[in-house]
Amino acid sequence: MSTVPPAAISVVGIGADGWDGLPENARRTLRDAEVLIGGPRQLDLLPVAECPGERIAWPSPLRPAVPGLLAAHAGRSVAVLASGDPTFYGIGRTLAETVGADRLHVLPHPSSASYACARLGWPLEAVETVSLVARPLAALSAALHDGRRLLVLSEGADTPGAVAALLREKGFGGTRMRVLEQLGSARERIVDGTADTWPHEPVDPLNVIALDCVRSPDALRLGAVPGLPDEAYESDGQLTKRYVRAATLAALAPAPGELLWDIGGGSGSIGIEWMRAHRSCRAVAVEKDPVRAERITRNASALGVPALRVVTAAAPDGLAGLPTPDAVFIGGGLTAPGLLDACWEALPVGGRLVANTVTMESEALLAERYREYGGELVRLAVAQAVPVGGFTGWRQAMPVTQWSVTKSGVGA
Repeated sequence: MSTVPPAAISVVGIGADGWDGLPENARRTLRDAEVLIGGPRQLDLLPVAECPGERIAWPSPLRPAVPGLLAAHAGRSVAVLASGDPTFYGIGRTLAETVGADRLHVLPHPSSASYACARLGWPLEAVETVSLVARPLAALSAALHDGRRLLVLSEGADTPGAVAALLREKGFGGTRMRVLEQLGSARERIVDGTADTWPHEPVDPLNVIALDCVRSPDALRLGAVPGLPDEAYESDGQLTKRYVRAATLAALAPAPGELLWDIGGGSGSIGIEWMRAHRSCRAVAVEKDPVRAERITRNASALGVPALRVVTAAAPDGLAGLPTPDAVFIGGGLTAPGLLDACWEALPVGGRLVANTVTMESEALLAERYREYGGELVRLAVAQAVPVGGFTGWRQAMPVTQWSVTKSGVGA
């Protein structure tokens, strides 16, 4: 049997039904707490007569304030209020990272996603949830696929209208939208419509948006695997083309939670598709041209990964201070003095490096490193069918030489 450590911080999930919806163990925890911390809306749900503890509203910004606020009340019994399930896009994660999971005693309430799926008859395990709480709207774009069911955790009353506008922009105007307000309370309501003609403004600030995604037939289709159409990118020509890009991402082999350095970012396609591979993947694009750097940021936002970090600097100088990568892609600047060595030194054992080039000088450099470190050295050649008079012939693109290698502990 597990016991609650004496110095534990209680984290109590509460729904829109407030005190009436809490089980007795949660009520007892809140009654006994000397300090109650939460958002103003959550604190207002507690009756003063039942919960006499000192009430403290979270400051803004919240995350930097957490360590100091908890330290200020060390030695007192503290209960933190959270909306629904504290560990589902809630304060539970921040608290666990701050004080350690073993210091927390979490009493979850049904999450808004659980309530929404219960009302809609959707299987929770088959639905993707996207949070727009303190996150950019563009993050929703990567989850849009025809026939997909999504739940969107809303920032407030204006979020449904903003979501409808994004859906229209991305060619998903036929998507059915249902906004579920005040889930679990006596004021619960569902409003229904489509993104094309979304009529419900304003809505209650406490809402969740359910989407049945429908893509317009003429909208650009973006798949779930690397190799997006070239026309998905804004570009000045500095773009790793679709088929080479797919082969490059296969060599890089992104896995959940990993970090990529995309050096010589160009249009940002490698870093962007690395991040689209899994929502926990991270990437830093290093691009010395400020115009291209701004273009990378726009492409990342348009393709649903606005968290892509862009460093406007030349490599290798621009690599200083970056977090340790799990993989490095070099798409440009291979002959810059010290670049390959800096990337190799930055990689941990087991890290991957992939470099592409079309020039003989850089190819010679890759051949030298291939002899030294091993890996794979391949040449990628792509030809496209084009009209030749009244017939069809092949137009060959410049071949790309690619070196890919995993750093071993031997001779590293």
